[in-house]
Formats: sequence, C-alpha cells, structure tokens
Amino acid sequence: MLEQLTLQDTVLDAAREVFETMIFMDIETSSDACPSITGESLLGSITFKGDLEGCLAVCVSQSCADRIAKNMLGMEADESLTIEEACDAIGEVANMVMGSIKSRLQPLYPTLEVSIPSVITGRELKNTLGERAVKTIVCAWLDGQEAAEFSFLYRKSASQKTQ
Repeated sequence: MLEQLTLQDTVLDAAREVFETMIFMDIETSSDACPSITGESLLGSITFKGDLEGCLAVCVSQSCADRIAKNMLGMEADESLTIEEACDAIGEVANMVMGSIKSRLQPLYPTLEVSIPSVITGRELKNTLGERAVKTIVCAWLDGQEAAEFSFLYRKSASQKTQ
C-alpha cells in the first residue's frame, strides 16, 4: 500500500513538473483548508489499471482552464478561446500529470496501463472510485491566483490482492 504522505508528495511533484515546464505556471500548496472551486468548472480525469487500478482527476474553474489552455497554446490573455480548446487542454494536463505519476510509481508498480483522458464541465465536480478506494487530494494555487484540485484514487487490483 502506498503511504499517504508519500503519495501526496508524488502527486504534487508530478503536477509541479508539468505545470512549471509545460504550462509555465507555479504551484503552491497551503496549510489552510482547500480553496473552493466555485461556479463553472472542468474536471479532467484519466484511469489506470494493472498492479493498481484507479483514476487521477484535475479540477479547475473555467477561468483557470482558460489560462492553462492559453499558456499551453502560446496565446495572449486577450485572445478568445473555445470551450473545446479549454477541455482539450485540461485533458492533456490530466494525461501529462498521470504520466509523471506513473513514472514515479513504476519501481513499486511496474504494470500500469493508462486510458485516454476525459473531461466534463459543470459545478461542484468530484472524483470518486467507490468505498474501497484510497483517496489523496492535493489542493493548490496556480500562480497564487487560481485554485486547483488534484485527486488520485486507487485500489490494489484483484491480481495484487492475492499476492
């Protein structure tokens, strides 16, 4: 079983790597309560199976998703963006963060197959995997301005439980 503190560090380090190198945004955590993501938001999720099964989700507000997409696409702040472009960007963020987590977990869990990401829009979006799942949530501020939530849920696969 993954240690909770180590898993939080793994998720945070993976997210920092992606955001700082590919999106050009800083990530800071806070010891305060998780910042709330209000209004319209996007949740990009990606599932995995193998030695572990579960999902990673990235949830941000619509305005944060727009900033992320514009940074990824090299657009100016005043340029217009479609909802499809914002959704594609958040899906790609989930994909890149999961890829970074996967590379960090491979020494312990060498078999992890990752799906393609999916993105939903709405209000008060949450990531769930059922009662037996272990859940780690990392709440962060992007560039000190926008809230982001990274949730990693997993359980050992049936083949791992018998070992």
